[in-house]
Amino acid sequence: MSARFPLSIKSVSPDVNKQLLEDFTGERTGFVQVGDDEWFFPSKYASQGANFYNFKVRKDDTWVVTFPRSGTTWTQELVWLIANDLDYDTATKIPLVDRFPFLEFSLFVHDDVKQELLNQSEGDPEKQALIEQLSKPGYEVLNEITSPRFIKTHFPFSLLPPNLLEEGCKVIYVARNPKDVAVSFYHLNRLFRTQGYKGDFKKYWDYFEKSLHPWTPYWTHVIEGWKRREHPNMLFLFYEEMNKDISATVEKVADFLGKSLTDEQLSQLTSYLHINNFRKNKAVNMDPLKAIGLLQNGEQDFIRKGQNGSWTDEFTPELEKRADEWIKENMKKTDLRFPVHLVEE
Repeated sequence: MSARFPLSIKSVSPDVNKQLLEDFTGERTGFVQVGDDEWFFPSKYASQGANFYNFKVRKDDTWVVTFPRSGTTWTQELVWLIANDLDYDTATKIPLVDRFPFLEFSLFVHDDVKQELLNQSEGDPEKQALIEQLSKPGYEVLNEITSPRFIKTHFPFSLLPPNLLEEGCKVIYVARNPKDVAVSFYHLNRLFRTQGYKGDFKKYWDYFEKSLHPWTPYWTHVIEGWKRREHPNMLFLFYEEMNKDISATVEKVADFLGKSLTDEQLSQLTSYLHINNFRKNKAVNMDPLKAIGLLQNGEQDFIRKGQNGSWTDEFTPELEKRADEWIKENMKKTDLRFPVHLVEE
Protein backbone atom coordinates (compact mmCIF):
# COMPACT_ATOMS: atom_id res chain seq x y z
CA MET A 1 0.00 0.00 0.00
CA SER A 2 1.07 3.56 -0.58
CA ALA A 3 3.10 5.19 2.17
CA ARG A 4 0.85 8.21 1.74
CA PHE A 5 -2.17 6.33 3.06
CA PRO A 6 -2.24 7.37 6.73
CA LEU A 7 -4.94 5.13 8.20
CA SER A 8 -4.84 1.69 9.76
CA ILE A 9 -7.06 -1.10 8.41
CA LYS A 10 -8.27 -3.95 10.64
CA SER A 11 -10.70 -6.83 10.22
CA VAL A 12 -13.87 -6.83 12.29
CA SER A 13 -13.99 -9.40 15.09
CA PRO A 14 -14.59 -13.01 13.96
CA ASP A 15 -17.96 -13.31 15.73
CA VAL A 16 -19.31 -10.08 14.24
CA ASN A 17 -17.90 -10.98 10.84
CA LYS A 18 -19.65 -14.37 10.91
CA GLN A 19 -23.01 -12.75 11.66
CA LEU A 20 -22.51 -10.06 9.00
CA LEU A 21 -21.69 -12.65 6.32
CA GLU A 22 -24.90 -14.50 7.18
CA ASP A 23 -27.00 -11.35 6.86
CA PHE A 24 -25.22 -9.67 3.92
CA THR A 25 -24.73 -12.46 1.40
CA GLY A 26 -23.12 -10.30 -1.31
CA GLU A 27 -19.83 -10.21 0.59
CA ARG A 28 -18.12 -13.59 0.93
CA THR A 29 -14.80 -12.81 2.67
CA GLY A 30 -15.47 -10.33 5.45
CA PHE A 31 -15.39 -6.70 6.50
CA VAL A 32 -12.79 -4.18 7.62
CA GLN A 33 -12.73 -0.98 9.65
CA VAL A 34 -10.52 1.93 8.65
CA GLY A 35 -8.79 4.50 10.86
CA ASP A 36 -9.77 5.79 14.29
CA ASP A 37 -13.30 6.47 13.08
CA GLU A 38 -13.59 2.80 12.03
CA TRP A 39 -15.06 3.45 8.59
CA PHE A 40 -16.72 0.18 7.59
CA PHE A 41 -16.17 -1.56 4.22
CA PRO A 42 -16.03 -4.97 2.53
CA SER A 43 -12.69 -6.79 2.52
CA LYS A 44 -11.58 -5.38 -0.86
CA TYR A 45 -10.94 -2.01 0.77
CA ALA A 46 -7.71 -3.42 2.25
CA SER A 47 -6.20 -3.79 -1.23
CA GLN A 48 -7.84 -0.82 -2.98
CA GLY A 49 -8.28 1.85 -0.30
CA ALA A 50 -4.90 3.54 -0.74
CA ASN A 51 -5.50 3.92 -4.47
CA PHE A 52 -8.78 5.75 -3.84
CA TYR A 53 -7.07 8.02 -1.31
CA ASN A 54 -4.22 8.72 -3.76
CA PHE A 55 -6.52 9.09 -6.79
CA LYS A 56 -5.32 11.94 -9.01
CA VAL A 57 -8.03 14.58 -9.14
CA ARG A 58 -8.31 17.18 -11.89
CA LYS A 59 -9.29 20.77 -11.23
CA ASP A 60 -12.22 20.56 -13.65
CA ASP A 61 -13.72 17.47 -11.97
CA THR A 62 -17.24 17.78 -10.55
CA TRP A 63 -18.01 15.52 -7.61
CA VAL A 64 -21.24 14.53 -5.87
CA VAL A 65 -20.39 13.31 -2.36
CA THR A 66 -23.08 11.83 -0.12
CA PHE A 67 -23.82 9.24 2.48
CA PRO A 68 -25.83 6.62 0.52
CA ARG A 69 -29.53 7.21 -0.13
CA SER A 70 -29.34 10.96 0.42
CA GLY A 71 -30.68 11.94 -2.99
CA THR A 72 -27.45 11.05 -4.77
CA THR A 73 -28.87 9.95 -8.13
CA TRP A 74 -31.25 12.90 -8.25
CA THR A 75 -28.39 15.29 -7.54
CA GLN A 76 -26.11 13.64 -10.12
CA GLU A 77 -28.62 14.07 -12.91
CA LEU A 78 -29.37 17.65 -11.88
CA VAL A 79 -25.64 18.51 -11.76
CA TRP A 80 -24.80 16.75 -15.02
CA LEU A 81 -27.57 18.50 -16.95
CA ILE A 82 -26.72 21.96 -15.66
CA ALA A 83 -22.99 21.47 -16.30
CA ASN A 84 -23.72 20.15 -19.80
CA ASP A 85 -26.09 22.95 -20.86
CA LEU A 86 -29.25 20.85 -20.52
CA ASP A 87 -28.24 18.18 -23.01
CA TYR A 88 -31.35 16.04 -22.51
CA ASP A 89 -30.62 14.06 -25.67
CA THR A 90 -27.37 12.63 -24.28
CA ALA A 91 -28.86 12.30 -20.79
CA THR A 92 -31.62 10.02 -22.05
CA LYS A 93 -29.40 7.96 -24.37
CA ILE A 94 -26.38 7.33 -22.11
CA PRO A 95 -26.99 5.77 -18.65
CA LEU A 96 -26.06 7.94 -15.69
CA VAL A 97 -23.67 5.22 -14.46
CA ASP A 98 -21.57 5.88 -17.58
CA ARG A 99 -21.83 9.68 -17.53
CA PHE A 100 -21.17 9.92 -13.79
CA PRO A 101 -19.08 6.90 -12.64
CA PHE A 102 -19.36 5.59 -9.08
CA LEU A 103 -15.81 5.78 -7.72
CA GLU A 104 -15.81 2.84 -5.28
CA PHE A 105 -18.47 0.44 -6.55
CA SER A 106 -15.75 -2.15 -7.25
CA LEU A 107 -15.36 -2.67 -3.49
CA PHE A 108 -18.78 -4.32 -3.45
CA VAL A 109 -18.33 -6.68 -6.37
CA HIS A 110 -16.86 -9.72 -4.64
CA ASP A 111 -14.95 -12.00 -7.00
CA ASP A 112 -17.36 -14.88 -6.32
CA VAL A 113 -20.40 -12.74 -7.09
CA LYS A 114 -18.70 -11.43 -10.23
CA GLN A 115 -18.12 -14.99 -11.41
CA GLU A 116 -21.74 -15.92 -10.69
CA LEU A 117 -22.94 -12.95 -12.77
CA LEU A 118 -20.54 -13.83 -15.60
CA ASN A 119 -21.76 -17.45 -15.60
CA GLN A 120 -25.33 -16.24 -15.65
CA SER A 121 -24.55 -14.03 -18.68
CA GLU A 122 -22.64 -16.70 -20.59
CA GLY A 123 -23.04 -16.23 -24.32
CA ASP A 124 -23.87 -12.53 -24.00
CA PRO A 125 -20.63 -10.56 -24.50
CA GLU A 126 -22.38 -7.20 -23.99
CA LYS A 127 -23.61 -8.16 -20.52
CA GLN A 128 -20.26 -9.72 -19.61
CA ALA A 129 -18.45 -6.53 -20.66
CA LEU A 130 -20.70 -4.51 -18.32
CA ILE A 131 -19.95 -6.90 -15.44
CA GLU A 132 -16.21 -6.51 -16.08
CA GLN A 133 -16.60 -2.73 -16.16
CA LEU A 134 -18.54 -2.63 -12.89
CA SER A 135 -15.89 -4.69 -11.11
CA LYS A 136 -13.04 -2.49 -12.35
CA PRO A 137 -11.83 -0.03 -9.67
CA GLY A 138 -13.17 3.48 -10.24
CA TYR A 139 -9.70 5.02 -10.10
CA GLU A 140 -8.77 2.96 -13.17
CA VAL A 141 -12.01 3.76 -15.02
CA LEU A 142 -11.76 7.48 -14.31
CA ASN A 143 -8.09 7.72 -15.26
CA GLU A 144 -9.13 6.73 -18.78
CA ILE A 145 -11.94 9.30 -19.05
CA THR A 146 -11.33 12.64 -20.74
CA SER A 147 -12.12 15.84 -18.86
CA PRO A 148 -14.37 17.23 -17.62
CA ARG A 149 -15.18 14.24 -15.42
CA PHE A 150 -18.23 13.75 -13.21
CA ILE A 151 -17.63 11.54 -10.18
CA LYS A 152 -20.01 10.01 -7.64
CA THR A 153 -18.76 8.80 -4.29
CA HIS A 154 -20.10 7.84 -0.87
CA PHE A 155 -16.65 8.04 0.70
CA PRO A 156 -16.32 10.49 3.59
CA PHE A 157 -13.86 13.34 3.06
CA SER A 158 -11.25 11.66 5.26
CA LEU A 159 -10.97 8.77 2.76
CA LEU A 160 -11.00 10.95 -0.36
CA PRO A 161 -7.92 12.58 -1.95
CA PRO A 162 -6.78 15.22 0.59
CA ASN A 163 -6.38 17.88 -2.13
CA LEU A 164 -9.91 17.43 -3.49
CA LEU A 165 -11.19 20.91 -2.63
CA GLU A 166 -7.88 22.75 -2.86
CA GLU A 167 -7.20 21.46 -6.37
CA GLY A 168 -10.23 23.37 -7.61
CA CYS A 169 -12.74 20.52 -8.05
CA LYS A 170 -16.38 21.46 -7.60
CA VAL A 171 -17.93 19.34 -4.85
CA ILE A 172 -21.63 19.07 -4.05
CA TYR A 173 -22.34 17.36 -0.73
CA VAL A 174 -25.91 16.28 0.10
CA ALA A 175 -27.08 15.32 3.59
CA ARG A 176 -30.36 13.63 4.56
CA ASN A 177 -31.80 12.80 7.96
CA PRO A 178 -30.73 9.37 9.25
CA LYS A 179 -34.18 7.82 9.61
CA ASP A 180 -35.08 8.29 5.95
CA VAL A 181 -31.55 7.31 4.92
CA ALA A 182 -31.72 4.07 6.89
CA VAL A 183 -35.11 3.01 5.50
CA SER A 184 -34.07 3.76 1.91
CA PHE A 185 -30.68 2.07 2.40
CA TYR A 186 -32.38 -0.98 3.92
CA HIS A 187 -34.42 -1.47 0.75
CA LEU A 188 -31.36 -0.92 -1.47
CA ASN A 189 -29.43 -3.55 0.49
CA ARG A 190 -32.23 -6.01 -0.17
CA LEU A 191 -32.35 -5.05 -3.86
CA PHE A 192 -28.64 -5.32 -4.79
CA ARG A 193 -27.07 -8.78 -4.97
CA THR A 194 -23.73 -7.18 -4.14
CA GLN A 195 -25.21 -6.44 -0.70
CA GLY A 196 -27.76 -9.25 -0.43
CA TYR A 197 -29.26 -8.31 2.92
CA LYS A 198 -31.57 -11.04 4.24
CA GLY A 199 -32.74 -9.70 7.60
CA ASP A 200 -35.56 -7.43 8.76
CA PHE A 201 -35.43 -3.68 9.36
CA LYS A 202 -34.99 -3.90 13.12
CA LYS A 203 -31.81 -5.93 12.72
CA TYR A 204 -30.70 -3.62 9.91
CA TRP A 205 -31.10 -0.56 12.12
CA ASP A 206 -28.99 -2.26 14.74
CA TYR A 207 -26.10 -2.56 12.25
CA PHE A 208 -26.65 1.01 11.06
CA GLU A 209 -26.69 2.52 14.55
CA LYS A 210 -23.60 0.53 15.60
CA SER A 211 -21.71 1.61 12.45
CA LEU A 212 -21.40 -1.98 11.23
CA HIS A 213 -22.48 -1.06 7.74
CA PRO A 214 -20.68 0.23 4.62
CA TRP A 215 -19.78 3.93 4.71
CA THR A 216 -20.70 4.31 8.38
CA PRO A 217 -20.30 5.97 10.86
CA TYR A 218 -23.15 8.08 9.52
CA TRP A 219 -22.71 11.07 11.84
CA THR A 220 -18.99 11.42 11.26
CA HIS A 221 -19.66 11.35 7.51
CA VAL A 222 -22.22 14.18 7.48
CA ILE A 223 -20.31 16.27 10.03
CA GLU A 224 -17.17 16.08 7.86
CA GLY A 225 -19.25 17.48 5.00
CA TRP A 226 -20.88 20.12 7.19
CA LYS A 227 -17.51 21.41 8.44
CA ARG A 228 -16.45 22.13 4.84
CA ARG A 229 -19.64 23.93 3.82
CA GLU A 230 -18.03 27.37 3.65
CA HIS A 231 -15.26 26.33 1.25
CA PRO A 232 -15.64 28.19 -2.08
CA ASN A 233 -15.42 24.92 -4.05
CA MET A 234 -18.08 23.21 -1.95
CA LEU A 235 -21.87 23.39 -2.03
CA PHE A 236 -23.68 21.78 0.90
CA LEU A 237 -27.30 20.78 0.30
CA PHE A 238 -30.00 19.17 2.41
CA TYR A 239 -32.15 16.56 0.69
CA GLU A 240 -35.16 17.83 2.63
CA GLU A 241 -34.78 21.28 1.07
CA MET A 242 -34.27 19.79 -2.40
CA ASN A 243 -37.45 17.81 -1.98
CA LYS A 244 -39.43 20.79 -0.75
CA ASP A 245 -38.28 23.22 -3.47
CA ILE A 246 -36.35 21.63 -6.35
CA SER A 247 -36.48 24.89 -8.36
CA ALA A 248 -34.55 26.74 -5.67
CA THR A 249 -32.01 23.90 -5.57
CA VAL A 250 -31.58 24.00 -9.36
CA GLU A 251 -30.86 27.74 -9.18
CA LYS A 252 -28.41 27.24 -6.31
CA VAL A 253 -26.51 24.51 -8.19
CA ALA A 254 -26.49 26.54 -11.43
CA ASP A 255 -25.02 29.51 -9.60
CA PHE A 256 -22.38 27.28 -7.97
CA LEU A 257 -21.38 25.85 -11.36
CA GLY A 258 -21.29 29.29 -13.00
CA LYS A 259 -24.34 28.65 -15.20
CA SER A 260 -27.52 30.64 -15.71
CA LEU A 261 -30.95 29.36 -16.73
CA THR A 262 -33.92 31.13 -18.28
CA ASP A 263 -37.31 30.77 -16.61
CA GLU A 264 -38.32 28.36 -19.36
CA GLN A 265 -35.18 26.23 -18.89
CA LEU A 266 -35.73 26.20 -15.13
CA SER A 267 -39.32 25.07 -15.56
CA GLN A 268 -38.34 22.34 -18.03
CA LEU A 269 -35.56 20.98 -15.80
CA THR A 270 -37.77 21.06 -12.72
CA SER A 271 -40.41 19.02 -14.57
CA TYR A 272 -37.75 16.58 -15.82
CA LEU A 273 -36.54 16.05 -12.23
CA HIS A 274 -40.00 15.64 -10.69
CA ILE A 275 -40.02 12.31 -8.86
CA ASN A 276 -42.91 10.93 -10.93
CA ASN A 277 -40.96 11.55 -14.14
CA PHE A 278 -37.58 10.66 -12.64
CA ARG A 279 -38.81 7.25 -11.52
CA LYS A 280 -39.69 6.38 -15.13
CA ASN A 281 -36.35 7.57 -16.54
CA LYS A 282 -34.56 4.45 -17.81
CA ALA A 283 -31.20 6.29 -17.91
CA VAL A 284 -31.15 6.72 -14.11
CA ASN A 285 -33.10 3.77 -12.66
CA MET A 286 -30.36 1.12 -12.98
CA ASP A 287 -31.94 -0.81 -15.87
CA PRO A 288 -28.48 -1.98 -17.08
CA LEU A 289 -27.84 -3.57 -13.66
CA LYS A 290 -31.22 -5.28 -13.74
CA ALA A 291 -30.36 -6.74 -17.15
CA ILE A 292 -27.20 -8.46 -15.83
CA GLY A 293 -28.99 -9.93 -12.80
CA LEU A 294 -27.40 -7.63 -10.22
CA LEU A 295 -30.79 -6.54 -8.85
CA GLN A 296 -33.00 -8.98 -6.94
CA ASN A 297 -36.55 -9.60 -8.06
CA GLY A 298 -39.42 -8.81 -5.72
CA GLU A 299 -37.77 -5.84 -3.99
CA GLN A 300 -38.55 -2.12 -4.18
CA ASP A 301 -37.16 -0.22 -7.17
CA PHE A 302 -33.87 1.68 -7.06
CA ILE A 303 -35.73 5.00 -7.40
CA ARG A 304 -38.23 4.73 -4.57
CA LYS A 305 -40.70 7.29 -3.18
CA GLY A 306 -38.50 10.38 -3.07
CA GLN A 307 -40.37 11.63 -0.01
CA ASN A 308 -39.44 13.21 3.29
CA GLY A 309 -40.66 11.20 6.28
CA SER A 310 -41.00 7.79 4.61
CA TRP A 311 -39.12 6.32 7.59
CA THR A 312 -42.49 5.86 9.30
CA ASP A 313 -43.11 2.86 7.00
CA GLU A 314 -40.54 0.73 8.85
CA PHE A 315 -40.04 2.12 12.37
CA THR A 316 -42.03 0.64 15.22
CA PRO A 317 -42.78 3.03 18.14
CA GLU A 318 -40.09 1.25 20.18
CA LEU A 319 -37.49 1.55 17.43
CA GLU A 320 -38.46 5.17 16.77
CA LYS A 321 -37.85 6.04 20.42
CA ARG A 322 -34.46 4.34 20.33
CA ALA A 323 -33.52 6.13 17.10
CA ASP A 324 -34.60 9.50 18.48
CA GLU A 325 -32.34 9.04 21.50
CA TRP A 326 -29.44 8.14 19.21
CA ILE A 327 -30.08 11.21 17.06
CA LYS A 328 -30.41 13.52 20.06
CA GLU A 329 -27.15 12.23 21.54
CA ASN A 330 -25.25 12.75 18.29
CA MET A 331 -26.76 16.18 17.66
CA LYS A 332 -24.93 17.36 20.80
CA LYS A 333 -21.64 17.01 18.87
CA THR A 334 -22.55 19.39 16.05
CA ASP A 335 -24.48 22.53 15.10
CA LEU A 336 -25.80 20.72 12.00
CA ARG A 337 -29.61 20.65 12.04
CA PHE A 338 -31.79 18.96 9.45
CA PRO A 339 -34.65 21.08 8.11
CA VAL A 340 -37.23 18.60 9.43
CA HIS A 341 -38.53 17.93 12.93
CA LEU A 342 -36.67 14.75 13.85
CA VAL A 343 -37.08 14.37 17.58
CA GLU A 344 -39.40 15.68 20.25
CA GLU A 345 -37.79 18.40 22.33
